Order: sequence, then C-alpha cells, then structure tokens
Amino acid sequence: MLPFISALLLPIAVKAAAFKSPENSTFTNPILPGFHPDPSCIFVPEWDDTFFCATSSFQAFPGIPIHASKDLQNWKLVGNVLNRPGQLPDLANVDSATGGLWAPTLRYENGIFWVVTTLVFDDFAANDSSRWDNIIFKGEHPYDETSWSDAVHFDFNGYDTSPFWDSDGQVYMVGSHAYKVYPAIQMAKINLETGKTGDWETLWTGTGGMAPEAPHIYRKDDMYYLLIAEAGGTGEDHMVTMARSSESIWGPYDASPGNPFLTAANTTRLFQTVGHADLFQDAADNWWAVALSTREDPSLASHPMGRESVLTPVTWNQGEWPIFDIVEGFMEGWPRPDPADIKGDGAWISEGDDVDFGPGSSLPPHFTYWRYPHPEAFAVSPPESPFTLQVKPSLENLTGYDGESAPKQGHSFVGRRQEHTLFTYSVDLDYSPSTIGEEAGVTVFLQQDRHIDMGLALLTPNELYLRVRGVSESDLPSHRTILPEAWAGETLHLEIKAFNWTHYSFSAGPANAMSQLQTLAYYPNSDVSSGFTGTFLGVYATRNGGNGFSPAYFSNWSYVPQGQFLD
Repeated sequence: MLPFISALLLPIAVKAAAFKSPENSTFTNPILPGFHPDPSCIFVPEWDDTFFCATSSFQAFPGIPIHASKDLQNWKLVGNVLNRPGQLPDLANVDSATGGLWAPTLRYENGIFWVVTTLVFDDFAANDSSRWDNIIFKGEHPYDETSWSDAVHFDFNGYDTSPFWDSDGQVYMVGSHAYKVYPAIQMAKINLETGKTGDWETLWTGTGGMAPEAPHIYRKDDMYYLLIAEAGGTGEDHMVTMARSSESIWGPYDASPGNPFLTAANTTRLFQTVGHADLFQDAADNWWAVALSTREDPSLASHPMGRESVLTPVTWNQGEWPIFDIVEGFMEGWPRPDPADIKGDGAWISEGDDVDFGPGSSLPPHFTYWRYPHPEAFAVSPPESPFTLQVKPSLENLTGYDGESAPKQGHSFVGRRQEHTLFTYSVDLDYSPSTIGEEAGVTVFLQQDRHIDMGLALLTPNELYLRVRGVSESDLPSHRTILPEAWAGETLHLEIKAFNWTHYSFSAGPANAMSQLQTLAYYPNSDVSSGFTGTFLGVYATRNGGNGFSPAYFSNWSYVPQGQFLD
C-alpha cells in the first residue's frame, strides 16, 4: 500500500504575507486536489499580494471556480465565474458526457480580471466549428462573483483560447485550432469587449505530439515564448513544450531543443499525465508553473479524483529557456509568503464539511450541481422540516436518457468534490416514497455515464429496498435488500467511505442506532476513473421515469478528510 499523509494542511490566519528569508520553502502537491483541472494562475499585487487560480468545470454549476491564496499552499474558494444561468444559457444545451466549459485562462489587466474559456457542445467532427463556442468573461471584484459579466462570444474553430496583452496595448488571442488532420496553434488580434477578431494565423504545430493545445504567450527578454501542451489532456504521454520568437509575436517560432519541459511519460511516479501548464511570477519575481496531473498507480486504473492542479518552481534566467522541476508530492521551491487569511465565505481546499442546513442558511459555495438545476428542486430548511435540505425528485435519474444528454427538467443532485484519497461522507435521510420508482440517496458521481448510487427505493408495491447500483462501461453488479422492518419510518444514516486506495464502501443503518450500520456493498473506484472530470459526493432524488413527487429530506451532511496519498 502506498504511504499517505494523514495530517492535512489547514489554513492559518496571520496578519501579513511577506517573504521571510532567502531559504527555499517546502510544499505538497496537489495544491488543488480533486476535480480541478486545467489550472491558470496569476499573482495580483493590487489585491493584497494574492494569488488567484481558475480551473475547468465542464458541466458542473456553478462553473469555473476561482481559488485564492497568499502562500501558494493554502487555497480558498472565493467565487465562481459562471454563477447564474443567464450568463451562459447555452450550457443547458450541452449533450456530451465530457462537454461543457474547458480550460479557462485567468488574467488581470488594467484593473480587470479576465477569463477566456471554451464551451464544448458535443462530439461532432473536430473540424466542425459548431462544436466550439469561445467566450470571454470579465469581472472587477474577485470576491464578489456577481461582478462577473455575461459571456461575450468570439469566432474561433478550436478551444483552449488564451489572451495576451503586448507592450503596445494590442490584445491577441491564441488557441488550439481544431484541424481534422493537422491541428495547430493559431492567433488573431481581438477586441475583448466585443469579441471581434482579425484573421487567424498559424504560429506553431508543436513537436509532433498529438493535439497541440493549451497555448499561452509570455514576453520575456524581448522575446515571445509560446507554451503549449501536447499528447492529450489525460494521456500518459501528456507533456509541456515550448517555442519562442525573437522577431515578432507572429513568429517564426523556434522549438526549444530541450522539449519537453515537463512530463511524467515513461515514469512510474505517482503524479502522471502532467501537462496543460501556465506560468506566473510572485512578489520576488520568482517563476512558478501550475499544471494538471492525475495521481495514479500505473499498474491500476484508480484515479477517481480525476485531473488535479499541481505546482512546481521554475528557474528562468535571462535569455535562456526555463527549467521546470519535476512534479512530486513533496516539493522544495522558492521562498513563499507566510499563510494568511483570505476574504469570502468559501471553503479552504483542505477542509471537510459539517452542514446542518439551519433556518436562514444557504448551500455552501463549494456545493455543486451537474448542469443547471431546476430552481424549485432544492429548499434549505423548509418550514415543514427545519435543519434539512429538501430535494424534490427529478423525472430522470442520474444517468438520464442515454448517459449523456441534458435532462429536460434537470438533475435533482447536489454534491461536493472528492478532494482526499481517504474520506468518510455521510448524510441522514428522511424519506417516505409512495409511488413505484421513487428513490433518494447518496452517490459517487463522475458524470452521467459513470456513477455509483446507494438509495432507498420503492421498487414493488408496499416494499422499500436499500439499493446500491453502479453505472459504468464495465458490467457492475447491483445490490438490493428489503429495508429491515425495524428501520421502517426511521431516519436513515447513509455513508460512503474511501477506506483504501482502490475501493469505496456503501453503508446504511438507522441514524439513532449507529451500531446497526451495515455495509451493503464495495465498489472499485476504477468504475468512476475516466474522462476529463473528477468525482463528486452528494445526494439525489429521482422518479426513475415514473409519476411520483415525494420529496426527500437530508440532514447532518458530513465530509471528513482522512488522508492524502502523496508519494
């Protein structure tokens, strides 16, 4: 068994963030564990010397979470760029299991925060421009998510778009052009307020790796550096490569003889699929890189948290190519500021949950839906049942019609990201289904075609069942048992536990007699280890296509972190 860290890093409040000594610091990866892929990070002195990072959200809502930190180790959720459906109504029309919002680039220029991202619709041919919708958001206040604008759209047949401001004030947009046969990195001038672009021109096609993508441009020492990723966003050969131009931003771009700069290909390290990087400097002008990675034993298909955000120091001397340190769980890097408090009500990335759904409260900012929720599906502390979350059932279950398409009435699901290798997640459930097909419970949810659910269901007249079933590419067994007579009418305690590197356990029992808790099933986490996203833990209610309308009431929501595998 791999060793793990049981003591988690917690935020520490101090008065100021200042570099203390010339000595190097130590830190651990991932800095944003769980479903936080495609990181883009900046340092903003004007906002109290704070680091901000944006990550992809795909079909999760709220979307594009923004985390902030003073010390690059302790990160707090301060808001979501996409926080109201009216900003981007078309997210509701995405009909792909891995569609949605891809690869945001976060930048700060002239007092404005900018996020450029791509809304991906479905699996049309890669050269069909109807698949991609490239969009711009801007905001003036990172701690007030309502300040983020509606989407401004611009025309580009591709994805992973990123803005660059040159020294003369001209703004350019660079992106991964989705040629069917010969993909390339292209660039055009752009007006960020209107989305109007000039002609797109090819800058570089990479070093020969599949799918040159994730481009960012930086200007240093009177040269333009083009950083990209190659070999796919989840592939074992994923890598970071670089080219530069000394003549013009338009090129020609010459590939570095030192490519790739960052990769885990052909290694047995825990941190695999390293790529999709971004570069930034701190207050002392030291360079850092963030990238995505998956933690996985190369001999096992176990990485349910999906693609996470990692940090590594970069040495970049004048006139030379940068040098990236290898990504590992335990790192040494440049001196970092002391930890300090961050504004806002969001959760620190290392924290657990203890939510009572009290009267007058709302769902915590890190709670997340899959696609836009039906506005009447959820109620916190309703009058008839205070200190609960009422969930009204959706017509379709978590799989939906075909495991991909958007359900017409939304999913009655809300969850939080799995952010720890080992954890215990639990809720209490009060539920009295009256129509066959009604079901409510807890789930490990990756996406519509990959999830494992444990629920209380009315499957035959007058008989309630506890059922655990999984949806995956593999043929998963289903477990069901008639609800014990002594448990009927009682509040149930439902629990999901990651008790080792490879498996989840699903347990249930009466909430007032925890000694009677029974483990109903074990499932390998490889069943929810696939694609671009990561796992959520949450609650659901469904009619399974039937006619029932019985609400479920969840209380005592708890998520207890119990360890991270880092080496």
